[in-house]
Amino acid sequence: MVVNGKDQLRLIPLGGLGEIGMNMMVMEYGDSMIVIDSGLMFPEEHMLGIDIVIPDVSYIIRNREKLKAFVVTHGHEDHTGALPFVLREIKAPVYGTGLTLGLIREKLREFGLDHETEFVKVKPRDMVSIGPFDVEFIRVSHSIVDGVGLAITTPSGVVIHTGDFKLDQTPVDGEVMDYARFSEYGEKGVLLLLSDSTNVEKEGFTISEREVGTALDEIFRTSQGRIIVAAFSSNIHRIQQVMDVAEKHGKMVVLNGRSMVANVRISRELGYLKVPDGLIMDIKALDSLPPQRIVLLTTGSQGEPMSALTRMAMDDHKHIKVHKGDTVVLSSKMIPGNEKAISNMMNHLYRRGADVIYEKVSEIHVSGHASQEELKIMINLIRPDCFMPVHGEYRHLVKHCQLARSMGIPERNIILAEDGDVVAVSRDGIGIKERVEAGKVFVDGKGVGDVGSMVLKDRMHLSKDGMVIALVCLNEKTGEIIYGPDIITRGLIFEEESYDLLEGAKESILDILAKINIEAKTDVQEVKGEIKRALRRFFNKALERRPIILPLIIEM
Repeated sequence: MVVNGKDQLRLIPLGGLGEIGMNMMVMEYGDSMIVIDSGLMFPEEHMLGIDIVIPDVSYIIRNREKLKAFVVTHGHEDHTGALPFVLREIKAPVYGTGLTLGLIREKLREFGLDHETEFVKVKPRDMVSIGPFDVEFIRVSHSIVDGVGLAITTPSGVVIHTGDFKLDQTPVDGEVMDYARFSEYGEKGVLLLLSDSTNVEKEGFTISEREVGTALDEIFRTSQGRIIVAAFSSNIHRIQQVMDVAEKHGKMVVLNGRSMVANVRISRELGYLKVPDGLIMDIKALDSLPPQRIVLLTTGSQGEPMSALTRMAMDDHKHIKVHKGDTVVLSSKMIPGNEKAISNMMNHLYRRGADVIYEKVSEIHVSGHASQEELKIMINLIRPDCFMPVHGEYRHLVKHCQLARSMGIPERNIILAEDGDVVAVSRDGIGIKERVEAGKVFVDGKGVGDVGSMVLKDRMHLSKDGMVIALVCLNEKTGEIIYGPDIITRGLIFEEESYDLLEGAKESILDILAKINIEAKTDVQEVKGEIKRALRRFFNKALERRPIILPLIIEM
């Protein structure tokens, strides 16, 4: 159904609907717009050399006069990581809870944007008015402290955005999800529910975070040497449990990794992390304690090349050497795409003599996302007129739509949207009205958006088949060969052992140059084209490979 009318509620996902991460949702009514979350995603295997991926925000930039605020549900980077790049282009207040803003402020400080940005701190059950939107922040349980869902009252009706959530009855911080507020909105009537789809494929309920504490307690009790725990630096619940168990067993904690040190500092300053005085020791004092009293809390659980744990595994860390008898705990989920890097890192840790404990062999990680039964409970609490799944790959969104149908929501009121779809919703129904520009922007070093699909294609081509440079010096008037041809290869063959092959490549260039007329020889582009075609045929026939061919013609 297509909903018409000038002043209508429009939702435009720019990220997070079709991939895990990069979450960003535009909500628009009339001449006002808010943006819910601004996240990044980590590069996929084929994105060679890319550091991070952020959403294309061209639509927001074109409509910047409408933008009233960024509203952030929680502090994970897949919901906040694009803000430093977006806020360089567009200025607007950022609304979030205490820890969420603390983590965002730290990230913006690295980009010199912290003093240019207006932060509006809220707490659960606060209500703020932003243009035509009245936004209430509702506490949810997740794998980070201070996460919230949103109840957004618009002229068209109420929209509930769950944020990332799970129904944890025994959260580490004791702050249970605010079922009452969600239920009250359900009683009053909700136009649209936007619900987290990440774990829709998992049956039953997600295990409580407290279960990890039990597993950690057993590891700390039985380990004889040092314990190295690798976790996401934003998982304050997990960090709290490590601190609690370390204190219980008389161990000292050493923090390792820049983001781990920063996030622990921020969380302690804001009161979200309770750490007894004297429990944390400086990394330079490691040698002053016996191994059995040391717990290293570090980043690098995903096998990132330059991370602290990877450097330890490669015996390349400035302060820490992994020894026989150490126990390494990877207390996080393997993010899809990182399996090979993590596996390699674990192999190196085993070579150093460490014992590695990870998700497949111990309950040292639980998800922060709702499984099927919890998703059903959320739908029953809200009882929305319309339903739209968010946060997930396409198959997750499809399965969540199926789940919603099984809960009695009419198919005509369920919308399966993707990044760039403009979803119009009113009391008359919901439908996709049009599409706007959306997609992925690659961040490579200091470059943002300068690496596109063609550059990635070239990088992939280079990685598979290598490169050939053909150097020829010609007389600019006659086309006569003054020097060359020389053949230089990279990533194709070992040149010192391939003399005959290289000579054959040179002969193919000489043959083609002998066949073209003088006028063509004085046209650099024509000569380049002929050499490229000749070498492509030669290497395809000789090696069945298609390297990138770069003719270099010098005229004298």
